[in-house]
Amino acid sequence: MVGSLVATAFWAMVPAYVPNNAAVLAGGGRPIDGGREWRGARLLGDGKTWRGTAVGTAVGVLVALGLNAVVDPASAAVGVDFPTFKLPAAVALAFGAMAGDIGASFLKRRSGRERGASFPGLDQLDFVVGALLAVFLVAPGWATAVFTLPVLAVVAVMTPVLHVVTNVAAYALGLKNEPW
Repeated sequence: MVGSLVATAFWAMVPAYVPNNAAVLAGGGRPIDGGREWRGARLLGDGKTWRGTAVGTAVGVLVALGLNAVVDPASAAVGVDFPTFKLPAAVALAFGAMAGDIGASFLKRRSGRERGASFPGLDQLDFVVGALLAVFLVAPGWATAVFTLPVLAVVAVMTPVLHVVTNVAAYALGLKNEPW
């Protein structure tokens, strides 16, 4: 039971887990805030770009479509009936993850934190909140069927652990300037 919940939660969230990493690799480009400030601080900062948002969203959608292509053999191999991603759900998960991270950058700037500064809790769950809000708004039937309360509970526990592990690994590999 727990294993199938973890597998389902991970599968359902992969299109939301991947976009921010893809955005970092795409990096650069014009900042979304265009350099504008509010109350003496940048709205978002140079780390949130149009290119990163577009690439991150596109990669998240492509990952969902790729998972759709292997859902039957993956389900058989693991013994779990994984969901397929309807296109609106895939777009909502990927773009919502990006939007959640952008919203977190706005909150970080308002709290006086610089780009890359740690904000425990927010750093680990911002993209999850954005992805889930978006998918429940855009594809409520799909989201309700996939993200049951037990699956949501696993996502809430699993995501911070995965976030810390992947960020420390990226830092160790020299892909990130800080381990958070």
